[in-house]
Amino acid sequence: MEFEARVFSQIGGFGRYNRVVTVFSWFPNFAVSLNLFCDVFFTLVPEQYHCKPDPALLPSAFLLSNFSRQAYLNLSIPWVKGSGLSHCELYKYPENFTNLNNTEKLHREVVSCTRGWQFAKPAGLQSNFVTEWNLVCGNYWKIPLQHICFMTGWILGYVLLGTVCDWLGRRRALLLSVSLSSLLGVAVCLSNSPAAFQLLRLCQGTVLAGVFLSSYIARLELCDPSRRLMVSMVSGFFAVFAELLLPGLAVLCSDWPVLQAVATLPLLLLLSYWCWASVFPESPRWLLATSQIPQAKRCLQLFSTRNGACMRDEIYPAETLLTEIDVAFPEDPQPQFHHVLELRHTRVIWRNCLILAFTLFIGTGIQYCFTRNIHIYSSKFYFGYFLRTLTGALACVFLCVSVNRVGRRGILLLAAIVTGLSSLLLLALTQYLRGGLVLVLSVLGLLSSQALAMLSVFFASEVMPTVVRGGALGLVMAAGSVGMAASSLMELQNNGGYFLHHVVFASFAVLSVLCIMLLPESKRKALPDSLKDGENLRRPPLFLSRGERDSLPLLRTRQPASEYNPDNYSRLVSATRKMLAKESVPYKIVIPSQAPLLPNNDTAQANREDPS
Repeated sequence: MEFEARVFSQIGGFGRYNRVVTVFSWFPNFAVSLNLFCDVFFTLVPEQYHCKPDPALLPSAFLLSNFSRQAYLNLSIPWVKGSGLSHCELYKYPENFTNLNNTEKLHREVVSCTRGWQFAKPAGLQSNFVTEWNLVCGNYWKIPLQHICFMTGWILGYVLLGTVCDWLGRRRALLLSVSLSSLLGVAVCLSNSPAAFQLLRLCQGTVLAGVFLSSYIARLELCDPSRRLMVSMVSGFFAVFAELLLPGLAVLCSDWPVLQAVATLPLLLLLSYWCWASVFPESPRWLLATSQIPQAKRCLQLFSTRNGACMRDEIYPAETLLTEIDVAFPEDPQPQFHHVLELRHTRVIWRNCLILAFTLFIGTGIQYCFTRNIHIYSSKFYFGYFLRTLTGALACVFLCVSVNRVGRRGILLLAAIVTGLSSLLLLALTQYLRGGLVLVLSVLGLLSSQALAMLSVFFASEVMPTVVRGGALGLVMAAGSVGMAASSLMELQNNGGYFLHHVVFASFAVLSVLCIMLLPESKRKALPDSLKDGENLRRPPLFLSRGERDSLPLLRTRQPASEYNPDNYSRLVSATRKMLAKESVPYKIVIPSQAPLLPNNDTAQANREDPS
């Protein structure tokens, strides 16, 4: 059944109950964003740190002298031009050294830190993942490794739990993911080693992806075409609010386990959806698409009652929604679940999935190139953090204003063009531009890349069929997580391949402009439910042809007003029989055998001979 045309209006449309459920579907996005951006504060390296002086490496004359703290540090730690005290080295003096006034000409041995490090206060937190286990110098590689592990969890979660959304439903997938993420969030607070922290964050990232994916899909399937964009973008503002709130929470919490506990608290509150089922019901669109008719009827009755459009028996039962469902499904069929591997047998759906995964991969991966230029302009942590948050909010506003007017494909094309041009200009002209122009191009590129990423996710959710929407959107989102992990790979190599990284993603951004032209336009269109509906979503022509050109007046034919369809007639008869049998009607409808519509010659001759 066509959900928008035949079902949505009869249950009250986007009524009061749909709006309430939509509001409760925004809260999971806030909880997920809070746990996602916590990783920034957990792995932030303090701007200033140095080795702790080791008295065993100093001569006894130093220990007996009265030096100031700064002089003591200058004698114990090498000075690096341009960066201050060395982060990873100490001086080792000869044992018989006694001349304290002539240390500059003395050949002193340089050794690695022996007693740990002294850290300045990180941004917000007093202690984090780095300062807790001294993950600097030789152990610095564990920080980008933690980012990669966290993003690997998100990739696995999108792929696996996206399929769970298609098999178990949106509500069950959300409750399962929320329960596991709450338990793992508490376990992260108790981790006592870097390996345990990385493993638990990997598992938590897996289930957090399920929370985001199930709530995003359920929210989209409750809206009519005119409200889908606004409802999805408001969830983006919830993510921006979580990102803005996080620095204040970090200052109040001071220690990273406390911040992790505070970030887990919204997930624990979401467990109330278990016992309060009406705030997050199952998607009726998914139930109908997978032929779960009894559950779909109960869900539709709930929506129609809460929206004030109660379904009741009337004189003509065939006009009611439940009877239309009986006509569409004469006998209760077995549920038919689909998996994402069925996309191998499709052409249009698979192509759309690949293109949108490619654009999302570009939108998330190229952001590292722009944020690195921002950090070069200003090394202050909060400057880059809040600038990135502000551009994310502006990207949401831009999409809200433009996408419903211009169309999904046009704005996606514009975002890809601006992203590619900004990246190419930074590659070619950075050494010739002033710092202000580099900052402007970086901010513009960051804004367009964030818009490209958000619109790619929304576009993919609209063109993927309902029966595989979870798995297909999970594949697209997994590609975006790969792009986010690419920046950590650069840090793992000490930014050795940054220029190549920038060149590759700039080339991909230019290439995506050609790929976007192959996408369909989903503006003001119903969501596809079956694989057949998804295959029918083809791209519009680049140049609209005039309909009168190939239609000659003398060759025009009138279409018949109505056509008899025996299949519809037989389905109506079987549904009527089924309905009367359920109500135990004492009379029986007899369907006569089909009589000839026109009398034959023998019958006509008999009528003429016997006029009575």
